[in-house]
Amino acid sequence: MFYELIGPKQPWWRIRMMWLALGGPLLVVVASVVTLVLAIHGRDRPVVEAGTPRADASAPAIQARNHAVAPRR
Repeated sequence: MFYELIGPKQPWWRIRMMWLALGGPLLVVVASVVTLVLAIHGRDRPVVEAGTPRADASAPAIQARNHAVAPRR
């Protein structure tokens, strides 16, 4: 009786509801692989090499911090 309701037996790739259920997760996997490839191949070079910071590199940050704590009058 149940087989009469679903119609003739079809292969799994012919059932549209299966593609609706698997389409979202499959799209997420493909998008994450594309994002990973872009992140690996498109990374930026560091401006300052690690271990050799410039002395004046943090001066604007320190000045802004000091101004936020005690603004000029």
